[in-house]
Amino acid sequence: MTKKFKISILFLILATLSYGQVESELQLTDIFSMEYVSDPQISPDGSKIIYVRNFKDIMTDRNLSNLWIVNFDGTNNRPLTTGNQNDFYARWSHDGKKIIFKSNRKDNKMKLYMMWMDSKETVALTNTPRAPGQVSWSKDDRYLAFTMFVPKKNKSIIKLPPKPEGAKWNSPPVYIDKMTYRSDGAGYLKGGYTQIFTLSTDGGTPRQLTFSDNDHGAPIWANDNNTLYFSANLHKDNEFEPLNSEIYQLNVKDGSVKELTGRKGPDSGPALSPDGKSIAYTGFDDRYQGYQLNQLYIMNTDGSNSRLISGNFDRNIQSIKWAKDGKGLYFQYDDEGDTKIGYITSGGKVSTLVENLGGLSLGRPYNAASYSVSSNDKMAYTLGGTEHPADLGTSYKKSNRRITRLNDDLFSFRKLGKVEEIWWESSYDQRKIQGWVVTPPDFDPNKKYPMILEIHGGPFASYGSVFSAEVQLYAAAGYVVFYTNPRGSTSYGEEFGNLIHHDYPNHDYDDLMSGVDALIEKGYVDDKNLYVTGGSGGGVLTAWIIGKTDRFKAAVVAKPVINWYSFVLYADNPGFFYKYWFANKPWENPENYLKRSPLSYVGNVTTPTMLLTGEEDYRTPIAESEQFYAALKLQKVESAMVRIPGASHGIANRPSNLIAKIASVLAWFDKYKNEE
Repeated sequence: MTKKFKISILFLILATLSYGQVESELQLTDIFSMEYVSDPQISPDGSKIIYVRNFKDIMTDRNLSNLWIVNFDGTNNRPLTTGNQNDFYARWSHDGKKIIFKSNRKDNKMKLYMMWMDSKETVALTNTPRAPGQVSWSKDDRYLAFTMFVPKKNKSIIKLPPKPEGAKWNSPPVYIDKMTYRSDGAGYLKGGYTQIFTLSTDGGTPRQLTFSDNDHGAPIWANDNNTLYFSANLHKDNEFEPLNSEIYQLNVKDGSVKELTGRKGPDSGPALSPDGKSIAYTGFDDRYQGYQLNQLYIMNTDGSNSRLISGNFDRNIQSIKWAKDGKGLYFQYDDEGDTKIGYITSGGKVSTLVENLGGLSLGRPYNAASYSVSSNDKMAYTLGGTEHPADLGTSYKKSNRRITRLNDDLFSFRKLGKVEEIWWESSYDQRKIQGWVVTPPDFDPNKKYPMILEIHGGPFASYGSVFSAEVQLYAAAGYVVFYTNPRGSTSYGEEFGNLIHHDYPNHDYDDLMSGVDALIEKGYVDDKNLYVTGGSGGGVLTAWIIGKTDRFKAAVVAKPVINWYSFVLYADNPGFFYKYWFANKPWENPENYLKRSPLSYVGNVTTPTMLLTGEEDYRTPIAESEQFYAALKLQKVESAMVRIPGASHGIANRPSNLIAKIASVLAWFDKYKNEE
């Protein structure tokens, strides 16, 4: 080796050490390095933004977060809190001099804190057994109103004899008499309800204002500082009509409650107009359809003169916020897989102000976002995109700007797959269907690649043009990944969403197969190496697909519903599922439940199939997966079951769970891809 060659090698090594690693494909453990922005809160005067910076700890397998603050123009970006903890939910006082936020700092107990913005002095306002929920400042900034769970011992009719002194008996039996007795992510529910409290910003003891045996929603203050407005379902039949909520007025002095709305259907999310004379809220007249659009209403603060504002807008309205002049409202909505901020006048005229929001999930590419508005109509929002998780974006007078680039360090040496939007016509009725194709890094269109069809859950939900670590890791493993919004998906209007009303799964299968055909026609997909997976509603469709066709070489059915009869009676919200997804109770029309159950078609399945579910999933309980696994084994179909310990329906409550899911899917597909 010559001296000149040795020097060249040395310079190459030094360059690598100086400028980072050699560019390569995304790795599973990169999930621990990914960060994203959530809940951006702009100051009342629009000069500063506090946002949540979410990160992960590879050593403790925890999702963590701190608060950061930045000027509206992007300068002076710096941490407001630090440490391996969870700091989140920052809310500015009206004068902009203080914030409240939640944190489990110091003793790992979640508390409500207040910080003075000039000195950064911080004090814990609560030390309650349970953490406050939604919080709002009074107009004079002297008080806070918030929700908090108040335990109430469940009564039991079972009376046990006293045990002898020193005897060690089993724990007493648990007596349950409520229809909804467990909840995904929370487990078996303890007795009690979410009540409304107020608390002085000088500290002290929270004062409880509501005492009914019902859960109460987030309170907002009237301009008089003596009245609160909130949404709740206080009806006696709330277990059987779970969506029938109303807007209520609460007198802070005497605790009296007045109902302001009364129609059949949900009324929620009250927002007080700047002059304090009107309340905007969202809801709809309940027709017991699977998908119903939230519409925007405005009424006087006494509940009179309620009127529909958004009747001509065929998208779901959420997160409403009044403009400073009181002549209209900002809102968030999804449109053809893209989350946007819109503005609607009191006369119902809609305009779009900001596009490309999203990026709040590192898992699958669901549409989700958040934003806030200052008193001078400046906006801060979570900026999405297919190439990065959520960053911070700002908007003012149609000028939009990206403020942060949290993952540029990681993506400087990791290659991502390219995402392309495509449309095609369904073979069933020629409706146009939208999807996205993710090709592997260093993609060569002249080669043939194996393909993964990845199907979203819901089923009333939507994928979009947002980043997904899960999808990117499939692409990094050499697969073309295809994700879509078949009929029933949201963001295309109420009619499209309800094409699967009382008819799911069915022709969404045709939408998906037509999409696969359209992708194969592009020439770079190996039609002998097709794979399919999906979770929740996507798990339903995956199981349905392999009962209808053998074109896929292997399948992973994640957290599915296999038997609608058992699901409706076993999931965590039976009062909802039978009423909105079916025309009758299971025993009143068992044929329809069976017809729509993938279990009915298990006799047709020949595709090697993996089942994957969290062991503490109460939304699509693991018993559904166990039924299908047993049926596949009886049919002598190559099959396996993966159980994620401690995971609920979301699975990725810990970063390693998301990694385990992705690794399991790739292991199963690679097993059959590598076969001759």
